[in-house]
Amino acid sequence: MKLIFTLISCLLPLSAMSQSVWEKPVSEEEMKKQEAGRDEQEELGEDAKYMAGAVPEVDGKVQWTLDVDVPGKTADQIYDTVLKCFTDLTKTENQLEGSQVTLVNKKDRIVVAAIREWLVFTDKFFMLDRTKFHYTLIAYCKDNHLTVTMDRISYRYEEDRTRDGGYVYKAEEWISDENALNRKKTKLLPGSAKFRRKTIDRKDYLFDVIRGAVLR
Repeated sequence: MKLIFTLISCLLPLSAMSQSVWEKPVSEEEMKKQEAGRDEQEELGEDAKYMAGAVPEVDGKVQWTLDVDVPGKTADQIYDTVLKCFTDLTKTENQLEGSQVTLVNKKDRIVVAAIREWLVFTDKFFMLDRTKFHYTLIAYCKDNHLTVTMDRISYRYEEDRTRDGGYVYKAEEWISDENALNRKKTKLLPGSAKFRRKTIDRKDYLFDVIRGAVLR
């Protein structure tokens, strides 16, 4: 019996070693790709999430789409939730005059909201940098599923700081991959960079709120 225990104790380290040492060999080409990916990620740093592909276009127009499976809920239930969610959004901080639910279609379960709000870049002592941010949210509600689009995006910047009434930018000409990134698609261009970052962050927040509301 002592001999059996001795053999088992000797074999255990070999078993553990065999589990931790054996792995699939990596080719030289795969290693180069992994290193290149790490180098690119390090170069992009905090801006990685805002790089190429982060601002999708549909038929030449900037448009984000949220698709959510909502098991066990009818189109009417989802419609009621989204209508309340959009209505609540128009009453939050930084909303501007004209921010409202503009159209509803109870039959087809569609809700449209025109949002007018402040998009804040910097809010510090004696320094407030922000733009008026306009966009449209459209919700299509079906049994067990919700689709929301965010598009018709534009900015009205420095209206009170310049004699000519400031600047008006459309998303397609200001935050798109073509106009907001350098040729190599590795850096954000000065000027539009803060618009692209904050717009993507705002979109992520809104979609998270909507998703959470219908899945609750």
